[in-house]
Amino acid sequence: MSTPATGRLRTWLVQYRAVFFKEVRQTLQDRRIVFLLTVAPFVQLLLLGYAIDLDVDHVPTVVVDQDGSPESRQTVQALLADGTLERTGSVDSVAQANALLERGTVAVALVVPDGFARDLSRGTPTELQVILDGTDPTRSGIAASAVSRYLGERGLILARQRLAKATGGTRGLPSVEVRPRLLFNPRLSSAIYMVPGIAGMLLLIVTMLITAMGLAREQEVGTLEQVRVTPLPPLVLMLGKVMPYVIVGLVDVSLAITAGAWIFGVPLRGSMLLFYAFNVLFLLNTVGLGLLISTSSQTQQQAFIGAFVIVLPALLLSGTLTPIHAMPSWLQPITWINPLRFYLEGSRAILLKGAQMQDLWPQAVILMGSGVVILAAASLRFRKIVA
Repeated sequence: MSTPATGRLRTWLVQYRAVFFKEVRQTLQDRRIVFLLTVAPFVQLLLLGYAIDLDVDHVPTVVVDQDGSPESRQTVQALLADGTLERTGSVDSVAQANALLERGTVAVALVVPDGFARDLSRGTPTELQVILDGTDPTRSGIAASAVSRYLGERGLILARQRLAKATGGTRGLPSVEVRPRLLFNPRLSSAIYMVPGIAGMLLLIVTMLITAMGLAREQEVGTLEQVRVTPLPPLVLMLGKVMPYVIVGLVDVSLAITAGAWIFGVPLRGSMLLFYAFNVLFLLNTVGLGLLISTSSQTQQQAFIGAFVIVLPALLLSGTLTPIHAMPSWLQPITWINPLRFYLEGSRAILLKGAQMQDLWPQAVILMGSGVVILAAASLRFRKIVA
């Protein structure tokens, strides 16, 4: 027996299905949108996955060996052995090395002074100069660390040898051996860390931008005026318009993670069901933001600019490219209003560490709360437009 409530629900489902498929057909007819939703995210993942490399190695280095002894040549070879520094040439003077640094031809100059081997044999303090191009602080810092680490280890070995020689080999310097144990990313691969961040970035851009421009397009061409005279409830109309993009977002993130695991070796250690749950919570935020932007825009150009204004700060304040703890203390509290931050924390923990819901419930609660607030605000604005 059919009740009035059942009849209304059946009517809403029919109306929702009509709006849903109308939105799908309209989207598929625009080849640019189809490319943006399907091919572009995969291409961007490949480009960004290979381009964003936080590993610093093969730093171009010039050598100024003023000593010219076997000991100086051996020291230079040992400094270059681990691949952090890469020898690009040799010059005869420090002035020539400085000229190469000024032109940007090299980033490091190793200067071995005259008398290097003599001082080593005498056991007197020995100097080796390292000149760095500081325009890239990360690269110069890692290069300096590599040189300091090697020289520190070399100095300790020489000190042990001399002490053993002085004591007849019966005594040695006490030592502490450090054996680091790397969890979750033993190879310290940048791609393994970056791919989940790139997937979240693409999810934010694609779903928010397309949702924002979709409704703005209808306002611009005038089709929204036709919708206003139909008996469609605003909620049914809103759900029918945004659900296709939610599905597209889930498909895109599936392609991104599959490509990341296959091409870049990203591990999938956690529950994929939990991973997709985080994606749905994040999509509540991105689709809601897109809808909120579209209800405040009259043209697609305005919607695009509005989405761009949100995307750039969201990326910079999410931990995608730089750790949040490295940001200024006054800036870190602002990241708490950024849904992308908590999505990345959750997705990285699930994929790389195998985290469970009991480990990630704070991020899930924040994503759900912000999604509900954003969607509620967008829904109120949407009702005013279609009313």
